[in-house]
Amino acid sequence: MLAVLSLVAGPVAGQGLPGAAAVGFAPGGQAQERVELQGNVHRAVRDRVPTGHADPGMAMERMILSFRMRPEARARLEHLLADQQDPASAGFHQWLTPEQFGARFGPSRAELGQVTGWLKRQGFTIDEVAPGGMSLQFSGDVGLVEQAFRTPIMEYRLAGRSVHANAGDPSIPAELAPLVAGVVSLHNIPRKAANTGGRGLSPQELARIAGGAPQWNDGSGDNFLNPGDFSTIYNVGPLYQAGVTGAGATIAIVGRTHYASMATNWQTFRSDMGLPSNTPAVVVNTEPGDLGTAEDMEADLDVEWSGAVARSAAVKFVCSASTGSSDGIDLSAQYIVNHNLADVMSTSFGSCESDMTQAGFTFYSNLWSQAAAQGISVFVASGDSGAAGCDAADASSGTTLAVNGLASTVYDICVGGTQFAQSTGAPYWSTTANLGGGSLHIAGTSALAYVPEDAWNESGTASGGSQLWSSGGGVSLFADLPSWQVAPGVPTSGKRAVPDVALAASTANGYIIYTNGSSGLGYYVVGGTSAASPAFAGLMALIVQRTGQRQGNANPTLYQLGSSQYGQGGAAVFHDITKGDNSVPGLTGFPAGAGYDEVTGLGSVDAEALVNNWVGSITAPLASAGLLTGRTAVFSVTVDTSNYQDSTVTWSSSGGVIVPGSPSTSASFHADAAGTYTITASLPAIPPKTASMTIYVHDPDLMGSGSTVTGLDILDLLGHYGTSGTATDLDGDGVVDAADLSLLLQLLGWN
Repeated sequence: MLAVLSLVAGPVAGQGLPGAAAVGFAPGGQAQERVELQGNVHRAVRDRVPTGHADPGMAMERMILSFRMRPEARARLEHLLADQQDPASAGFHQWLTPEQFGARFGPSRAELGQVTGWLKRQGFTIDEVAPGGMSLQFSGDVGLVEQAFRTPIMEYRLAGRSVHANAGDPSIPAELAPLVAGVVSLHNIPRKAANTGGRGLSPQELARIAGGAPQWNDGSGDNFLNPGDFSTIYNVGPLYQAGVTGAGATIAIVGRTHYASMATNWQTFRSDMGLPSNTPAVVVNTEPGDLGTAEDMEADLDVEWSGAVARSAAVKFVCSASTGSSDGIDLSAQYIVNHNLADVMSTSFGSCESDMTQAGFTFYSNLWSQAAAQGISVFVASGDSGAAGCDAADASSGTTLAVNGLASTVYDICVGGTQFAQSTGAPYWSTTANLGGGSLHIAGTSALAYVPEDAWNESGTASGGSQLWSSGGGVSLFADLPSWQVAPGVPTSGKRAVPDVALAASTANGYIIYTNGSSGLGYYVVGGTSAASPAFAGLMALIVQRTGQRQGNANPTLYQLGSSQYGQGGAAVFHDITKGDNSVPGLTGFPAGAGYDEVTGLGSVDAEALVNNWVGSITAPLASAGLLTGRTAVFSVTVDTSNYQDSTVTWSSSGGVIVPGSPSTSASFHADAAGTYTITASLPAIPPKTASMTIYVHDPDLMGSGSTVTGLDILDLLGHYGTSGTATDLDGDGVVDAADLSLLLQLLGWN
């Protein structure tokens, strides 16, 4: 007996996911309505012939079951997220805890019991229900998975290695379909790291530097990036000088390896680079062990460079073991968010949207939205395969336009890549010795100023390039265009475009890291957007310190700044990248252009301008005013404290007496002696934001006759009537008007 149910499950808001179709299944002759969760077979095995059937007894541990958010809950969440980014809202920056998120937007306790009860009846063990309520982890084996989800788990050969994966879309009981999006993965195909791989520095290169070479460069003269170079190019130095170093902020790095000398390597890097002692921490969710050089290099790159940019921030590397069904990256990302572990997090791994499956994309959309609601700013690398996001960066040819699904939700900040238009020599790179401390002089900088940038493309389409190495970017298949993604150049497709921002990613000027290896002291040069993402996370940590609080999804503010700069002539926060593209062999990508583009987003940044424009402004409506000796006037300022925690204004003066008012945006001032005074209003930022006014305090003898006020002074005032003459202004409003005339008449006894 077979029962068939027709059900269309609601999509995630902003995500154009097709609904699940219903099928019937009747094991043992018993009727059961089931729903097939379409789009949940990994793209790599859809048309591939399996090599055999997976062992039914093989463990499938810590599978992640992703829940659907009900439409009304999604609408409430979107309203909350908008309020959290609106300075005029009472909910501005009122962040949630994971438990609060789960209670407000997750399934009810009864609904969770319905799902966990079904899993237990199938023989699975419930490992944990996420505090945020939008997923749970459960364990079993292949046999249980096949029986419960009605899909075979098969063995395949991919890229020379054996993997297993579900060969068909899983199905679940119909009564669970409104709640369950699916299992994030029923395979062990790993997510890809977005780096170019590392090249160890040769003994000759190390010897040249140790001998006092003028720059950190390779044999061809191309300069590598150390923290000093990054600071110079992206103008971070003034922030450091002002004490903005990330103190008090925490950055979490997503990882899936754990090797014994991690902490030692990170200490060595910081010491050699002249950074303050501040050893990052390792947080082990489930022990992954050492996964080898490539994974260790990614971990070192992310940790060392997030901490190199935010020198005083606490950096936490979170690692989890991959299982037969869940990637350690997914487990680590989930751990960070559900433990509310950091203010900022960075992920340098990805899968194209088609590879992720619908359940996987829903999982990350839910997870990053939870992070945003908790105030966590999530940065994700755009990928290194140019416009061909589904293809490996070391492939010879691209196959289809695609983007990184971990980065294409509407709740994260996607970071693309640039390359310097000039990689060596004057006027941007030093040609004389500029040595740092230590025997290797690693802390010595080569960069002299901002170096103009192009879109990163070292693929086979570029001179001297190969394979697909280029900045990932394009338009999402699933996510709709968010309301905040507005700036000149944003495509009109109606879908989310990525990346949002970009930083250096080229191997020609690769990032110096210290890692395990066989080349002498362990120094390597690495490129890719997996360097750009943690570096930008470091910049975000500076903003967290500067504002005194978390910022959540930074994109609304980034696009406000970009729209202002590119559309209204506002502050120059971004370096507009207008040259290059992310086309790769076999596939035409997207060109860089004025304003926003799908290769470099809004561009790279001037860090000082970014940080100092993030917190709004304080302005004085008057530049100067006049005031009678002994008379008190009230002066005020206008404060825009977007994204800023403390809007309390403090006042100071170069003389006289100033008394802060309530609200603090006003203060009264008087001086008994004539003279020129400066009064200053300040916001408690680092460095403080200030607005100053010059007050000319004078006697009522406007004509300067040396006597008391006379009728001639009345005539002089009337001659300046309606002007902003400070020598004639008497009441501090900056304008000579009827109020000043009334004061003068009172002094004469005529009024």
